[in-house]
Amino acid sequence: MQRRVVAFYQDENYDWAARLDCGHGQHVRHDPPWMLREWVLSEEGREARIGSVMECKRCDEAAK
Repeated sequence: MQRRVVAFYQDENYDWAARLDCGHGQHVRHDPPWMLREWVLSEEGREARIGSVMECKRCDEAAK
């Protein structure tokens, strides 16, 4: 289910995650070569993604 990004935070392992408008979190790791998300490494990159949409896996599971 598509949800809007409202903020970013770091988890207990200091990995970045997006806070979605549904209240759930979604990790947004930069983990080459599997996930190329260099934007997550800078504050400007993260701020530019606020308001964008992401798939919320937890909402998808709850809808089943």
